[in-house]
Amino acid sequence: MKNHVERFVKDESGATAIEYGLIAALIAVGIIAAARGLGSQISATFNTVTGTMKSA
Repeated sequence: MKNHVERFVKDESGATAIEYGLIAALIAVGIIAAARGLGSQISATFNTVTGTMKSA
């Protein structure tokens, strides 16, 4: 039993998976933030185009 606990404590393969998961989560947060900013700009552009077409 002691041998299993020692191997579990020394095993670092799970740490790498956690690091990759954190990196993926940070990238996802960045993409979501960029998409929200871009989405509001696109919405404003479409509203301008719609207003221009209605007045034409």
